[in-house]
Amino acid sequence: MKKITIAVDAMGGDHGPPVIIPAALQVLAKQQALTLVLVGNQEILQQQLTIHNKKKLVDDSRLIIHHASQKVEMDESPAHALRTKKDSSMRVSINLVKSGQADACVSAGNTGALMATARFVLKTLPGIDRPAIISTLPTMNHQKHMRMLDLGANVDSSAENLFQFAVMGSVLVSALDDVKKPKIFLLNIGVEDIKGNDQVKEAAALLSNSSLNYIGYIEGDEIYKGDADIVVCDGFVGNVALKTTEGVAIFIGKLLKRAFYKNIFTRLSGLIALPALKSLAKSIDPDQYNGATFIGLRGIVIKSHGGAKVNAFRYAIEEAMNQVEKNIPQRISSEVENLLKTAPPEKPLE
Repeated sequence: MKKITIAVDAMGGDHGPPVIIPAALQVLAKQQALTLVLVGNQEILQQQLTIHNKKKLVDDSRLIIHHASQKVEMDESPAHALRTKKDSSMRVSINLVKSGQADACVSAGNTGALMATARFVLKTLPGIDRPAIISTLPTMNHQKHMRMLDLGANVDSSAENLFQFAVMGSVLVSALDDVKKPKIFLLNIGVEDIKGNDQVKEAAALLSNSSLNYIGYIEGDEIYKGDADIVVCDGFVGNVALKTTEGVAIFIGKLLKRAFYKNIFTRLSGLIALPALKSLAKSIDPDQYNGATFIGLRGIVIKSHGGAKVNAFRYAIEEAMNQVEKNIPQRISSEVENLLKTAPPEKPLE
């Protein structure tokens, strides 16, 4: 494995250093080729390292503190953060990727500010108009997961944007999941050709005429069946779908808990069902799917859930490592260039 350096926004998220430091130490203990640059308040980070690395299980040379005097708050506006927080842990982490001192950046901070800053500093890849947020989601097939984009970066997307999302998603899934021709679906309100708005219909036409493995439309109730490798939609629809899924999962969990705690008999039945329930919880554990990618940028930026605990943040760092190893931005750039070369010329205006 090649040497990899990842910049970590150690002040971001709901929990900050008390969660991020232990996660960093866990990853470093497993990955000997990895170096982490913890970006944030030097005094605070050093205190947390003293607490969590007492036994010096990790070599100090692979855990570097890079001081940053500012922090982007979780409720801060992206414009304000971009304008006034030039020495924030978030901005400095992304700057390290820009300068080549780090191969990727991981942050649990403010999503809007992270996207705005990453796009401003790193810029988009040639041929890509807008970056998107892509994340991994479970399916009914326990041996397979799928990836969905855009999950909130672009509230309104054109047909060309949706096509570009499909290209980027296809490259990422092919590289990370070893799927030669990922099956791509467009999220729509029906599977019939007449259904959907103009953007979706135009995107379907673009995908149908491309070399991508476009299958067709998919409805919301079929996202998790396991048929799709990639589901493409605009950021408004994608974010609503994702948040609704998370809400339903919490809702069902609370209903089950209420049902099993109803009386002594239901408690006993709950004990009998406990192994099955634990297996179910493990298969849909959100921690193992933590680490959304800001895809389409000239650098790797991974967004962790703001409320991520130690295990979840560790998965986000590992996702960054995987993408560095597979050279995801370079692969996307190459694929987009190939598609532009083979695309039919535009018809002249009459």
